[in-house]
Amino acid sequence: MPTPIKIFLWSFAGFVVATAGVYVVWWGRSRYQVWRARPKRLRARRATMWSDPGRVEELDLRAGPGGPGGEPAPPFAFVEEHATGSNPCLSVRDSKGRTWRVKWGDEVRSETFATRLVWAAGFHVEQAYFVPEGHIEGAKELTRAATCVTEECTFSDARFELDEKGVRKLFDEHGWSWDDNPFTGTRELAGLKVMIMLTSNWDNKDVRDVARGSNTAIFEYRTPEGTYEARYLIIDWGASMGRWGAPLIRSKWDADGYEEQTPEFVAGVNDEGLVEWGYVGQRTDDARERITVEDVRWLHGFLCRITDEQLREGLRASGATDEEVETFTRAVRARIDKLGELAGQR
Repeated sequence: MPTPIKIFLWSFAGFVVATAGVYVVWWGRSRYQVWRARPKRLRARRATMWSDPGRVEELDLRAGPGGPGGEPAPPFAFVEEHATGSNPCLSVRDSKGRTWRVKWGDEVRSETFATRLVWAAGFHVEQAYFVPEGHIEGAKELTRAATCVTEECTFSDARFELDEKGVRKLFDEHGWSWDDNPFTGTRELAGLKVMIMLTSNWDNKDVRDVARGSNTAIFEYRTPEGTYEARYLIIDWGASMGRWGAPLIRSKWDADGYEEQTPEFVAGVNDEGLVEWGYVGQRTDDARERITVEDVRWLHGFLCRITDEQLREGLRASGATDEEVETFTRAVRARIDKLGELAGQR
């Protein structure tokens, strides 16, 4: 008769083997999907990941990257429901003729705020808004979203993300990876990694993980001069503003958990002059590696100019309660200060 300890060890070993097998299957499927898709030729000659945000202290974090008046304008009309993704999602058209992807679930507040903070640091993001309630005309006979939209076509607590016209979007197999992109070794890529960790975004999957969902993409914009610009960005910031870590530990939009992990945010500097971090995510090494003190100093030069009132405004626009506003503001400021201490600017 096996002893309890042997049963536990066998069970644990079986779990480890099964988990490893699942990841091997995902790895193989991802490689095959990327190979089968073949690269898509970019029209753009210029690639960017970041642009100078200007006077950071004057940015409107309530309005976000869309600016005043950029928010979704009701009434909303149903376009289609989407079958993919971890949360219910559908597309609607607003009164200005713009198309929005509407999502529900535990990521709506975290994504709305994280994109504002990342945008304030100069990185490319999609326009996202938290809409506390509304009505979607024609939203009938839904499947996954049936639990989010009532029979009267009303909804609450949704994230609206703008589907910009005239933008060529390369998702999934045509996205980019942390170890293969035009910005390898640059302060911009290092800065984006720091923003991943600052917001505790543990879902940092890339094109190598396409079988289970890549969160990187390339958007091609036509410039006023008639040329094209390829913008490299992260398209999903929902798994943020909570706890990073293993599957049973990590969380989303968890003010207390986010604040509790803040002391672990920066772990120090090693003998090679590279910064060490406490972050644990889907691709931990890709997020933490090869970030120098100088990279942090550059990024902190922008982040330190964000005021507490700007943070509060961005949090209120994301649906945060008064208590969450204060907790998150205090914790985000503490993380920015840690970067400042590291960079020798405080």
